[in-house]
Amino acid sequence: MITPMLLLNWAFQTLVAFVSTVAFSIIFHTPRRELICTGTTGAVGWLVYLASMWLGAGTVGASFFATVALTWVSRVFSFARKAPVTVFLICGIFPLVPGAGIYYTGYHFFMSDNALALSTGLETIKIAIAIALGIGIVLSLPRFLFTHAGAGPAPQSRGQLPPQKR
Repeated sequence: MITPMLLLNWAFQTLVAFVSTVAFSIIFHTPRRELICTGTTGAVGWLVYLASMWLGAGTVGASFFATVALTWVSRVFSFARKAPVTVFLICGIFPLVPGAGIYYTGYHFFMSDNALALSTGLETIKIAIAIALGIGIVLSLPRFLFTHAGAGPAPQSRGQLPPQKR
């Protein structure tokens, strides 16, 4: 059951994900006008991660669903703001990257606890693969899913000549 304390906890964690994503975006030299969007992308990803964990998806499944959600939001922002999708995606993925898993894998390896290193390493690899699959699936979807109906024709890339009238 969802209690007010659980919602408050999720709201606080989502706010922290927003702030940490914006901080990473500043370090990453993201254009200032995109900071709110990058923070929103990270916050959406983390909120979906929390909800997926609460629904029992497990760490790997929650990472996959969160990555799908934040990649979707990244593509929507990309088309709406006319900016590269990587601006939003790289910054937004920051809260989901299994940095602690990588650290503890190395720690257990160097402390000669090979069984725990293997266990932690495999979980980290599964999370990384789930993130890669989530990104790949959403980025392979057609662009019309991410633009609104009144957007007009797709912009032409540089170097292409407009179609000639006959």
